[in-house]
Amino acid sequence: MPCPARLTAALLLALALAGCGTPGQPLPMAISTADTLQIRGWVPEVLKAQVGLAPVPEAQETGRWWGARLQAAALAQALDESLYGVGMKPPAPQPAPRFELRAELVQLEQPVVSLIGVTVTVGVRYTLADLASDGRIIYQRVISTQEEAGVGDAPLSPYERARIATERALRSNIDRLLRELVTLRP
Repeated sequence: MPCPARLTAALLLALALAGCGTPGQPLPMAISTADTLQIRGWVPEVLKAQVGLAPVPEAQETGRWWGARLQAAALAQALDESLYGVGMKPPAPQPAPRFELRAELVQLEQPVVSLIGVTVTVGVRYTLADLASDGRIIYQRVISTQEEAGVGDAPLSPYERARIATERALRSNIDRLLRELVTLRP
């Protein structure tokens, strides 16, 4: 076998073994500690410890050959940790919080094949309902964010780059949501 064919075969084998279809992890999707501390100081009194999270509908599952997918449990945990971190979620079970946040993944765009960099777009529909006033909607919006991951983030695996870009896009999405929620005056 000529040398270029061996190199091609070795590259294909490395790509096949390098983590096909890895799911997003909740911890990297939650907002950073610095952002948590910054946002916490702006949370209005009415939202402090008063926002509960509704069950997140199942998003796209991870496919072995089709890159990173978001699982509902990972999305819910990232939102839960972020809400708790900024002080919107009650620290312990208590009577039902006044507000309920609903989140639904409505967009996940990833390249089918990527050799160098990966750009991922995530869109989440958020709805905040005031349960004290018969579920009146006080905030509803689809937030769309886009992030990248390059070869330096995961040199051998385009699937790992897709996972990293997906986690970054969702973290950015949650950050934007929380920054918008602190401007509400329900």
